[in-house]
Amino acid sequence: MTTTITGPDGRPRCLWCGSVPELIEYHDREWGFPVSDDRRLFEKLCLEGFQAGLNWRTILNKRENFRAVFRDFDIDEIARFSEDDVERLLADPGIIRHRGKIEAVINNARRARELIEREGSLAAFLWRYEPDPEALPAPQTLTTCAESHALSKELKRRGWRFVGPTTLYAFMQSMGLINDHAEDCFLRSDVAHARRAFTRPER
Repeated sequence: MTTTITGPDGRPRCLWCGSVPELIEYHDREWGFPVSDDRRLFEKLCLEGFQAGLNWRTILNKRENFRAVFRDFDIDEIARFSEDDVERLLADPGIIRHRGKIEAVINNARRARELIEREGSLAAFLWRYEPDPEALPAPQTLTTCAESHALSKELKRRGWRFVGPTTLYAFMQSMGLINDHAEDCFLRSDVAHARRAFTRPER
């Protein structure tokens, strides 16, 4: 089965990015590289929640709008959003105007503050659920794993919303908890190197 596509520069890339310029840039610059910054991790959790039922390209094309209206995904600022902010966001055509998803971001910011107070950082908590690379099958053959189910269960127990196991597996792929680049993708070795050099956050 073909798992890569030849990009405009002649290099093999994961099939999912196709020949779409914005997806190629996202694939090459971000997808799979490990992240320990709480703001970036929280942003991705929120955007993966907005993607539910939609295409990632749709979310990516609106990402700067999301960043603008959600205060660059500052957890403390979003946690202070009110019903007036919900109505403001529902009227903004630059984002996905879904009340449940918007309210989930605000709720999850509040839950993230609680988690950070207890655990030290969002990153330290999330990276505890990094799957064992040796236990994973071939790249891009799963949509969930035991760790994404466990993380989903724990976040829901803590009151988070729109954090199902499929959403969290996509989060793990993108934030580098898993190197899911295709075996033939030119970036797989770069991501593997980045993961080896990455210091897992403890707090």
